[in-house]
Amino acid sequence: MTARGVRIVQKVSSARAFAKVAPHVVPALDRAVHRMTRGKVLLSARMLPGVILTCTGARSGLERRTPLACMPERGGSWILIGSNFGRPGHPAWTANLLVHPDARISWKGEEIPVTAHLLSGREREAAWRAVLAFWPPYATYQARVEREIRLFRLVRS
Repeated sequence: MTARGVRIVQKVSSARAFAKVAPHVVPALDRAVHRMTRGKVLLSARMLPGVILTCTGARSGLERRTPLACMPERGGSWILIGSNFGRPGHPAWTANLLVHPDARISWKGEEIPVTAHLLSGREREAAWRAVLAFWPPYATYQARVEREIRLFRLVRS
């Protein structure tokens, strides 16, 4: 994608209308395309790198699969951002990881067992700065909500 295209996508993704529509459309499309391509393609990964997170439901105990944007880090870890598209509540997958931090991700067609760590303090501050440099619209999402957006670091198990 061109630099101009990235700026346009960032502007659109920061809009309130996007926050209302995207949570209902983007994950469903991602799941369908991911399934059809046997884990090799995520549509949203055209804008941002993405994973399919498979974790255990906090209350149900059932397996939950969620397509998510991520920020890959050097050394083979990933940052997941619980922005919920700038909507008020924390996304359900964050509660799931708090209760059941052992999970799996599908990353570029590879299934990888991971452990999730909720970031806090200086570690979170450093990751948040990196996240904002990586995808500036997260600042808009944070400004819309009173809660602190949860950040998780996923490391290979």
